[in-house]
Amino acid sequence: SGTDEHGMKIQQAATAAGTSPPELCERVSGLFRQALTQAAVSFTDFTRTSEPRHQQAVRHFWGALRDGGALYKGSYEGWYCTPEECFLPESQLAERRDAQGRPCKVSLETGHQVHWTKEENYMFRLSAFQDPLRNWLRDNPRAISPDPFYQLVLHWLEEDLPDLSVSRERSRLQWGIPVPSDSTQTIYVWVDALVNYLSVVGYPETHGEWWPAAYHVVGKDILKFHAVYWPALLMAAGLAPPEQIFVHSHWTVRGQKMSKSLGNVIDPFACIGQYTVDGFRYFLLRQGVPEWDCDYYDEKVVKLVNSELADALGGLLNRSTALSINPSNTYPCFSESCFPKVLDYRETKGTGRASAEDYEFVASVASLPLQVASYFEGFQIYKALECIVLCVRQTNGFFQRHRPWKLNRKDPAEQLWLDTIIHITLECLRVYGTLLQPVIPHTADKLLSRLGVEPEERGLSGLTFLPRYNGKPCPFEGRQLGPDTGILFHRLEKPRQQQTETKKL
Repeated sequence: SGTDEHGMKIQQAATAAGTSPPELCERVSGLFRQALTQAAVSFTDFTRTSEPRHQQAVRHFWGALRDGGALYKGSYEGWYCTPEECFLPESQLAERRDAQGRPCKVSLETGHQVHWTKEENYMFRLSAFQDPLRNWLRDNPRAISPDPFYQLVLHWLEEDLPDLSVSRERSRLQWGIPVPSDSTQTIYVWVDALVNYLSVVGYPETHGEWWPAAYHVVGKDILKFHAVYWPALLMAAGLAPPEQIFVHSHWTVRGQKMSKSLGNVIDPFACIGQYTVDGFRYFLLRQGVPEWDCDYYDEKVVKLVNSELADALGGLLNRSTALSINPSNTYPCFSESCFPKVLDYRETKGTGRASAEDYEFVASVASLPLQVASYFEGFQIYKALECIVLCVRQTNGFFQRHRPWKLNRKDPAEQLWLDTIIHITLECLRVYGTLLQPVIPHTADKLLSRLGVEPEERGLSGLTFLPRYNGKPCPFEGRQLGPDTGILFHRLEKPRQQQTETKKL
């Protein structure tokens, strides 16, 4: 992760704030680091494009473009959008009026005002890469996902691909990396910014250990930069495009785009304070669908998180570890006589205490780790969580169906069945806790610690569910459970505004 720090809009923002660009970037970069830390997002490297290692990589990359004949000097004019740091064609513009009521042109996509700009720049021969880009995408249909974005890029490559202006006059833009051997020009901020994917893995010396096995995660609004300009620049510099580009859509608020002027921007710090880190992370990852924009409103967060984390998952842990059900506070034994292994549960005649529905549920949980790993790998986190939630509900159904609190402990056969019910339930919870670690790290840790699962026993690769059903030893059987730390996830309160409205009603 990191911050992209150069460009005209940063230069202008610093001037407006009465500070220098380096001081502004130092402060804002610190806020991003703080936000990631507070949201429990870890990173192997936090790169800043103002760092010397990055500037060195950009200069080397520029030299590779120049030596390969991909650059030439040319005059360029067009409508320039400073907040987006790019020229826009007429087809992407609309007529509006500015704050003083004067007619002006704005970007259709963002609503930002554009200005007519004419200057002499270095140009990149983007048009020469139209066929190589098409061939790359046709040979690698999973290079851009989800598929709607892949199709969109293919569509762009059917249209004209004009050469790209890749520098700005230094007199106008000082806050950036100067063009090597031409101090009158500054390297275009997007060329500079994109190279950070290389500089962070050691370009130009040691990047080969990683590149091109790199995955980019980008917003849909910067797709053209990542899926058209960047692969073409890489090809021109003698490098392969990234292995995969994952694209995500945006969050709207009650059906409207987030906007400072509308005052509907969601503050992540406030949300973490209100819903906890895990609650907020869970909601965003559970509801965030990459293919299309998702709508945010507070009531939805409260309802979803209470239902799935506090009630379904937390309730299940609470019921299955309660002293009234499990007075020894241990991971009880599994009985093969109560739950015998069958080849086809649909044909079982009920030789033990388990029903066909129980076998079906156990099969669902057994297949869950591979299913979740596959969805995580494909960046479909919401689908992974959907599968986990379904299994959590099935486990609650299993526990409720057999009413362990009604079983007679003094009867040895009943005690065996009671232990088996609890063993299966705890095994399910262990699987859910392990799989949920990337999404709700604190809650998952609390859950696994309550089950007595040691840190070295929490990996995905060695995750096996209910080994005793398959005649193998279970390392947790008979183990003392961890200390009771109380409620797994406290129910969230309705937002204050909603509480007030409810009282009025």
